[in-house]
Amino acid sequence: MAPDFPPPSSQTAGSNYQTYFDAMPCYVTVQDRDFKIIEANLLFRKYIGDPQDCYCYEIYKGRDAKCDECPVERTFLTGQKQGSEHVIRDKTGQNIEVIAYTSPIKNNRGEVSAVLEICVDVTELKFLERRVKESEAQNRLLFDEVPCYISIQDRDLRLVRTNRRFKEDFDEHLGGYCYEKYKHRTEPCIPCPVIRTFQDGKLHMSEEVVTSKHGEQAYVLVHTAPIRNAHNEITHVMEMSTNITDIRRLQSQLTSLGLLVGTISHGIKGLITGLDGGMYLVSSGLKKDNQERTKKGWEIIKRNVGRIRAMVFNILYYSKEREPEWERASPLQIITDVCNLLEGTARELGVEFRRDFAEEVDDFVVDPTAIHSMLVNLMENAIDACRKDLDKKDHWIEIKLMEEDDSVVYEVADNGIGMDQETREKAFSLFFSSKGVEGTGLGLFIANRIVQKHGGSIHIDSNLNGGSCFTVRLPRNHRLD
Repeated sequence: MAPDFPPPSSQTAGSNYQTYFDAMPCYVTVQDRDFKIIEANLLFRKYIGDPQDCYCYEIYKGRDAKCDECPVERTFLTGQKQGSEHVIRDKTGQNIEVIAYTSPIKNNRGEVSAVLEICVDVTELKFLERRVKESEAQNRLLFDEVPCYISIQDRDLRLVRTNRRFKEDFDEHLGGYCYEKYKHRTEPCIPCPVIRTFQDGKLHMSEEVVTSKHGEQAYVLVHTAPIRNAHNEITHVMEMSTNITDIRRLQSQLTSLGLLVGTISHGIKGLITGLDGGMYLVSSGLKKDNQERTKKGWEIIKRNVGRIRAMVFNILYYSKEREPEWERASPLQIITDVCNLLEGTARELGVEFRRDFAEEVDDFVVDPTAIHSMLVNLMENAIDACRKDLDKKDHWIEIKLMEEDDSVVYEVADNGIGMDQETREKAFSLFFSSKGVEGTGLGLFIANRIVQKHGGSIHIDSNLNGGSCFTVRLPRNHRLD
């Protein structure tokens, strides 16, 4: 039974309606409440088939019952327009992806007597959409699996996107600042290659030392590139950082070796001069039977010999792996010897020297020479921290010895210049020295290596301008062969 919709006002109007209906570049049908096709346009008849006595679900999908999600049914129920995506097939059996739009056709009584369904062929569009998604997935895979750290940053240096390796080593959360995640700083690095790229739109490169969320330092080679919008405006900058730690470790060792040779040569020259002066005082004191002069010369000789011993020991630890020579020793005797060696130097610089040793500390099994050298390095570092601090009037160094469970604990504290977080994290790195030309970057590096060889640990508690405290924990027992 034909639907009861308003007839055209004239024969011309009806002719135009059929012309427009057949000319539509999509599949158009009119269906009754049983989903039977009562009218179809020319394109439908050409590619889908003859709709005579056919139901929508039969000719579109080869089904014997209506689809579970049917937009025509929803329009009959609600009287509203509907839209949904479907896969239909043409008369040759080929699948066609379409977007179906439905609209109610009402009779003179305002009742929905039929539904107009328009199916737009989006097969090619869907194909391209899948290709884009596949390309995006491949790009994402490439972005994530590239063996370097990649981040996309905005003009405020906030991280808006990062790859998998960056998330694993630094942070999983977006929105933070680059300099916070890479270097634990509170302000941008100077110079910053990302800022330079935003300013001039060019590629830039730099080398940086970064610290992971696990506290591990790494040398990275940084490259930056601009990301532009459709108006050729730079909206973001991509930063790619390649880990070159192993390469720089080798180069740094060679460079440090050259610097070390130069520094040692200069240092040995000064020590030899000191030895000459001490020997002269001893010699002249003996000749003149001047005990005070002889004693003074002998003290100079002992002090310089001690410095030569410490220097040679540092060089040995730096140049090759040295296994500890284990023996039973007194923790108190070791720290007392070190304090006696350096207390005079501290007092000459106006630094108060404090000792706080537990009265009874049992012996432990260590390499006494190595532990002595480690403590010398820590105390010399403390003395330097006080010497370089020009803001405070009075300075002090406090050395403690105590026992905790099965460990011997040494503590070396000072109220010197202190360290910020970035410096603390690099303190034991061979690549790093905060003393400029005055240091070789070996002292704390070797101190940490000695402690590690003994199965112990060093903890730094320090703040910029607030002094530092190095806490060394050494296990008491090591089996003697």
